[in-house]
Amino acid sequence: QVQLVESGGRLVQAGDSLKLSCAASGHTFSTYNMAWFRQAPGKEREFVAHISWSGGTSHYVDSVKGRFTISRDNARNTVYLQMNNLKPEDTAVYYCAAASRYRSYDLERGGGYAYWGQGTQVTVSS
Repeated sequence: QVQLVESGGRLVQAGDSLKLSCAASGHTFSTYNMAWFRQAPGKEREFVAHISWSGGTSHYVDSVKGRFTISRDNARNTVYLQMNNLKPEDTAVYYCAAASRYRSYDLERGGGYAYWGQGTQVTVSS
């Protein structure tokens, strides 16, 4: 069992930077590929970024490429999302999710992710 706890969300202004963290319980963190999703009010959940279990590969939705960076620290059981040049359209609840490296899953649609956090609110004012 893995528990994910996101933190770092808050109200910021357009153009600001923010770093989200997702802390995982347990000692099997390095066996999970990790991702960030977000959901804005009235919209469907959207994939944001993904990082492999080793941190060697990452993948982003086009709308955040060049602005967001996903990273992880397996020694600290934590995955991060550095968000720069934030825009009002980035406003959403951000969730981290874990997918076992040994099982198949839908990287962008979210199917097959074993664990989800409770989310952290990011609000970007214009």
